[in-house]
Amino acid sequence: MGKLAFPLDAELTGPDRVVLNILKKEYELHQNTSTDSTTDSAEDSDDLGVKHSKFVTPSPEGMLCSFYFSLNLQDQEQQAIAYLKKLNDPKSDRFETSVFSSVDEPDIKNPILRQWIINPYICWAKSVVRVETDVIMITHLLLYFCTSIPSATYLYINFHWWHAVLHCVMQGYYMGAYTLLKHQHIHMRGVLNKRYDLFDRLFPYILDPMMGHTWNSYYYHHVKHHHVEGNGPNDLSSTIRYQRDSVWDFLQYVGRFYFLIWIELPMYFLRTRKPNLALQAGACEVGNYVFLYMMYNYVNALATTFVFLIPLAFMRLALMTGNWGQHAFVDEVEPDSDFRSSITLIDVPSNRYCYNDGYHTSHHLNPLRHWREHPVAFLSQKKQYSDEQAIVFYNIDYFFLTVNLLRKNYEHIANCLVPMGDQMKLTLDEKVEMLKRKTRKFTEQEIAEKWGKQYAKLK
Repeated sequence: MGKLAFPLDAELTGPDRVVLNILKKEYELHQNTSTDSTTDSAEDSDDLGVKHSKFVTPSPEGMLCSFYFSLNLQDQEQQAIAYLKKLNDPKSDRFETSVFSSVDEPDIKNPILRQWIINPYICWAKSVVRVETDVIMITHLLLYFCTSIPSATYLYINFHWWHAVLHCVMQGYYMGAYTLLKHQHIHMRGVLNKRYDLFDRLFPYILDPMMGHTWNSYYYHHVKHHHVEGNGPNDLSSTIRYQRDSVWDFLQYVGRFYFLIWIELPMYFLRTRKPNLALQAGACEVGNYVFLYMMYNYVNALATTFVFLIPLAFMRLALMTGNWGQHAFVDEVEPDSDFRSSITLIDVPSNRYCYNDGYHTSHHLNPLRHWREHPVAFLSQKKQYSDEQAIVFYNIDYFFLTVNLLRKNYEHIANCLVPMGDQMKLTLDEKVEMLKRKTRKFTEQEIAEKWGKQYAKLK
């Protein structure tokens, strides 16, 4: 106990490193306090070799030291919160905009590059985006329009197998970041300045099918459905009826989404008396399939396969794999709590490359929270996360979390846990047992008891 199992990743974002350092120091402080605890006992032996327990009172110096470090940590925590707020405040001299995924803006040191390219680009891009931190979204949109669209167009004009394979690899690399850009887009109803509203509305209709999304389905399923139901019994992507470390259950989960979501989502809206949403969701989904059918049969079958169909198949799998990981650990006592039905990941793939997607609990607590606000929101609510027994991991992303779950590799997952509150007292074996309890399938009787009103609506 007392130390995290793995060193911190050198590629962590600055805010992630700040958050993780606070959690790490708190865990180490708990270990030091436990070592000097009055409940510790020392063993003594008599001449016969019989061991006796002896009550040990901690020294005043030890108690004072622990108290000092506790106060010092509280000061550091408040300073960290203030620092993170300044990073997001355009009026602060510490403000940083996000420009690229792989490198932070202050780390771009070359004076010529800064003067002639980076600074002018940032100045222009800030006037285009809705929030000044989001220059990175312009960077990504320019990347997609300068690579994905020309590549796809040329495949339709002059198809080559090698080009088709490379195109799929490129799109596979883009899909995660694009999906989380779209995630911000659907929650904020756009990411660009209102002057560019028309382009802001139209670009998803161009890029979505190439990135594996059907038109508007992400919005209707995620915003109008998933956040309403919150992984409860009426959520079509709920994990509670599945054993989350079972390959067979996972295949059923993915298969249902693959083949039935096109009809189940409109039917859900009809059941909940939202006929307009049912019509819109159904029309967008079917309309996209008609578009794919026409492109395959009347334009170019091979190009359509690589430009649209393979990305669609891959994205459906990726979405469900990610959601499985996000909601794999559901509390057996209060499963309807946002703190206890989702998790937080402090890792590089989720937070550096995918717009802080690791802060999933924070997102469920406030779906309208801007992606840059998640680390400071987490740190500001750290005590509540701790009191609610929320689960935080580091050094693992949603996909590898799902893979390790399906392999039943609980020991590795437990080593990735960042203990908070009472979790700090647990041994590795106890952490494993805790995680296993939270991946257990709920019976219909348990669902009726835990989600009374929601379950009654379903019936």
